[in-house]
Amino acid sequence: MNAGVTERHGAESGNRRILVGLLLAYCVFWVWLAIDPLNRRDWLLENLLVLILIPLLLLTYRRFEFSLSSYCLIGLFLVLHAFGAHYTYAEVPLGFWLRDLGGLSRNPFDRIAHFAYGVFLVYPIRELLVRQTGLRGWWAYALPICIVLAQSGLFEVLEAIVAMIVSPELGNIYLGTQGDEWDAQHDMAAALGGSILTMGIVFVLPVAFKSNANPSSL
Repeated sequence: MNAGVTERHGAESGNRRILVGLLLAYCVFWVWLAIDPLNRRDWLLENLLVLILIPLLLLTYRRFEFSLSSYCLIGLFLVLHAFGAHYTYAEVPLGFWLRDLGGLSRNPFDRIAHFAYGVFLVYPIRELLVRQTGLRGWWAYALPICIVLAQSGLFEVLEAIVAMIVSPELGNIYLGTQGDEWDAQHDMAAALGGSILTMGIVFVLPVAFKSNANPSSL
């Protein structure tokens, strides 16, 4: 038993070192992209999410520690978001390259980010639900997808409100509609598709996600 406890503590200590390294790397990356963004006011609006989420994760770490897999997925989304905030989502160079490559009518980076929101964040949401509420069975896959869709819709509404109240003249830049009157619905559909993809993978390959999880079964 002592050997098992020692091994578990060693693994937890190793995970914490990895998390600290990931956090420091992200902070350096974030500061680098904070230097001379394409539109400073839009950058500030876009980073409201980051300024809320990261302190929240730090403050609640002792009460609820996500698995290493979840923290990595959250980090991947924040890196993608940092690029979008630096250039504004409609002006990201990678998006222009993809637009030209695929013969698209618009910069697709915004859609990619919404798809990534579903792909990367549905698993941490599932982990929180399973470990805190004991959610099991099909609901453990369906409810996280529903929450991602609900969050996506809520964010679209909040973004519109913030754009109107804080900076109406930045509305089109901040919302990144690029002339698409159904932009909000398309963004929500992208997030929904991403979340369904990840939950499908978790359902088919659960062991791959359990390997870095906390002792509670996911």
